[in-house]
Amino acid sequence: MKYISTRDTAAVRHSVSSAEAIQRGLAPDRGLYMPDRIPTITHKELEGLMSKPYAERAADILSRFLTDYDPDALLADCRAAYAEDRFPGGAAPLAECGDSIHALELWHGPTCAFKDIALQIMPRLLSRALTMTGEPRLAHILVATSGDTGKAALEGYRDVPGVRITVFYPVDGVSPMQKRQMTTQEGENVFVCAVRGNFDDAQNGVKAIFADPALARRAEEEGSFFSSANSINWGRLAPQIVYYVSAYCDLVREGKLSIGDPMNVAVPTGNFGNIFAAYLARCMGVPIARLICASNANCVLTDFIRTGVYDRRRTFYKTMSPSMDILISSNLERLLYLLGGAPLTVRCMEELSRDGIYRAPDSVTKPLRAVFDGRCATEEETAATIRSVWEERRYLIDPHTAVGLCAVRQYRAETGDDTPVVLASTASPFKFAADVLASLGTPAGTDEPAALLAALHDAADAPIPAPLSRTLTLPVRFSGAVAPADMADVLFGRA
Repeated sequence: MKYISTRDTAAVRHSVSSAEAIQRGLAPDRGLYMPDRIPTITHKELEGLMSKPYAERAADILSRFLTDYDPDALLADCRAAYAEDRFPGGAAPLAECGDSIHALELWHGPTCAFKDIALQIMPRLLSRALTMTGEPRLAHILVATSGDTGKAALEGYRDVPGVRITVFYPVDGVSPMQKRQMTTQEGENVFVCAVRGNFDDAQNGVKAIFADPALARRAEEEGSFFSSANSINWGRLAPQIVYYVSAYCDLVREGKLSIGDPMNVAVPTGNFGNIFAAYLARCMGVPIARLICASNANCVLTDFIRTGVYDRRRTFYKTMSPSMDILISSNLERLLYLLGGAPLTVRCMEELSRDGIYRAPDSVTKPLRAVFDGRCATEEETAATIRSVWEERRYLIDPHTAVGLCAVRQYRAETGDDTPVVLASTASPFKFAADVLASLGTPAGTDEPAALLAALHDAADAPIPAPLSRTLTLPVRFSGAVAPADMADVLFGRA
């Protein structure tokens, strides 16, 4: 299988191997890599995966996309990445959070967020890619984060040979616990810096670094090259496909579906990567009927799905679900490519960069709406959802998961569709303890992480995740902040 840029409009398209795509992260034309075909999975093959542990399911699905990787090595990497000591109790268990609504708990890893599932395997994929491509240079991983990706990437790449990682986060755009996790990060090859702006400022800054030939030459002179751990990198996105396949297998194994029965999937998303992974699982043949795309007050994706107009020229809101506080959803480019082709993708991305807006044609919006349903939740609705699911089921969820559950409730009330739903539960509620406590009606009155964790523990009689407790014992290592225009200076020690 070969990989092609979403912006490759040449008559004879340039293709690379999956190892090259993972090594580079972003294509030279600033497009995102996509496989030249989507592999399929049959109902019989799904049945065969039902009895297998998560690591073996992951190796099976990844081997269909990463065809140049050795299958035995891929299996060994998956077993190491998803071992019990990294994901106690399993990588992606299901829990009931409503009538035939199944929370896919993706936050049982080392940083208590769904990004761990991809970022525990991705460094292993990159290390093998560097060997497979004969790359002698140091890989300098650049990450812009709205909260969870940064810590998960830092932990995943910590002290990995041949790799350096720099993470940028919006100075006031993450929760106290997310900030604490990043600024106390251990490892000799890691660096963290706040950006005086929002997530889009940080993300645009990283993209500008990738696109700057002078910076690439400077890195080359120092024996390194830039790559990415954001979901623009195929090595980050591909592992996310696995847990939707796995969830379907578990629902069938548990007798909640029969093989071939449909399920709906709801995903709280800002950058569109997590829900696009579910779309790819659907393209493979997993019986997913509808994809419910859930947004917070930054509802640019909801509006796009409903109107076909993507317009980032709007007020940016800071919410209690900060990982979704995004107005430029990078992975939507991949869906545009699949539905409309490279020329349309190039036009839309140019218009978005130049004008801040583009309109997709009917040839894209009709198949889009046939699969996707866009919903959004206000801050008040998010808080009410956290409180109601706790009162009704004694089930504690974080604000991002609450946005997703609110969207499911809206969808069902409007459509009457009671198809079983898998809801991506993306973070531990303890990462957002202040807002969860306030939603439960017991505000803590502090933003000090230790006090917040203790207060939520007392209010919900729930155990504090061990990785978060340990974070509180570590010293702060990184406290700097720069303007977006100065981000490149950080990479070469000038800021």
